[in-house]
Amino acid sequence: MKAFRVDGQAPFGRLRQKFSLDVVATSKDDAEHRVYSIIGSRHKASRRAITIKSVNEIDPRTSTEPAVLHHFRDEIAAAGGTIAPVAEEE
Repeated sequence: MKAFRVDGQAPFGRLRQKFSLDVVATSKDDAEHRVYSIIGSRHKASRRAITIKSVNEIDPRTSTEPAVLHHFRDEIAAAGGTIAPVAEEE
């Protein structure tokens, strides 16, 4: 399994907005399928309404998605932790 960052546009309510979603998948096609499934489920958008601009493999340490961090937790711990900046809590 690998980590992928998928960028695109989808209808969220009445507007089309850009999105970026990190997913764990076996290939780029699998990553696209998972994003269609997630966005469609969360926002009731059909696959035809979702436009995927790019699918790139990423280092899992740069992700902030809990599902990606959980899947690669052993590798991240062995490498010394995440690379992503941690947002300050207020």
